[in-house]
Amino acid sequence: MKKVLLVDDDHEILLFLNQGLSRCADSFAVRMAGDGIEALEYLRSQEISLVVTDLKMPRMDGFELLAAIMQNYPDIPVIVISGFSSPDMQRLARQGGAVAFIAKPFPIESLIRHILKMLQKQTEGGTLHSLSSSIFLQLIEMEQKTCTIRLEDKPSGKKGILFFVQGELFDARVGDTQGVAAALEILAWDQISLSIQNDCSIREKRIRKDLYSLILEAARRMDEKTPLPSAAGPVSGFEPAPDPLGESLLRIRARIENELGVGCGVEDAFQDPVWNERVKRISRHGERLKLGKLILAYVGWGEPRDHIVLPGEPATVLSVNPKCPRGKIMQLLGG
Repeated sequence: MKKVLLVDDDHEILLFLNQGLSRCADSFAVRMAGDGIEALEYLRSQEISLVVTDLKMPRMDGFELLAAIMQNYPDIPVIVISGFSSPDMQRLARQGGAVAFIAKPFPIESLIRHILKMLQKQTEGGTLHSLSSSIFLQLIEMEQKTCTIRLEDKPSGKKGILFFVQGELFDARVGDTQGVAAALEILAWDQISLSIQNDCSIREKRIRKDLYSLILEAARRMDEKTPLPSAAGPVSGFEPAPDPLGESLLRIRARIENELGVGCGVEDAFQDPVWNERVKRISRHGERLKLGKLILAYVGWGEPRDHIVLPGEPATVLSVNPKCPRGKIMQLLGG
């Protein structure tokens, strides 16, 4: 029998949730804890399949509990109950992984659906992963939490600190490096351990960029450590197939022009294996940020022509005018 652990400091809410979930007694058993400390005692002594936790609690709150689960029980998925509902919260929920969010107030049926869905994924095997540091940090931002987060990069042993004041990243430090440079280095760490302290001594704001843009920039820099061949010029040793360029690419271009007109901005369509590695790089960005499988991408290099890329072997590339109706083209190609 799978066990679901409910964590909340409000005893009446725990009893209400326990009663509502009793209709699923054939699918899972319920355990209850009043804060993060009690929850960790359960995790140490029993085999828990899923944790449902509030964020604001005494002694050890939901953020500290999440950090402990990431560190010691990365296979256990977590459903976070939050008083906030925002587009960012919904985006994080869609990203999946081992975390889901429910905004208060919510019907008990919604919680049941989330629990059964995540337990089913766990049963199917391999579809849940540890809560990524990027999602954890964005949750700090959304909940406007003031805290100090200490991180260690497991492969190198390097240590860093992130300072949050009311959800804003004020500063970061790695050794003698501070500010944006330190934040980018920390956010590029892929295998980390972290701990959280519920106060922050920093009051001078050194970092002016928003957190999500820093996460994207760190991911880009990390991927660029692997050099890629230039997309210009022929590929050595590559001979194009006699014709697959023909029909499929002509159909794609004709479809766009029929729907949007010949002035839609598509100037060329081609297949090029050089782009395969670029597509893999873009996919890794999405996987790291839990955005799901890449369907297509719009790539602008600051050159006279931009590109719309569809994954494949080789990749399909449309060369487009930067002023083209890219949203309409991508909607058309993405189905």
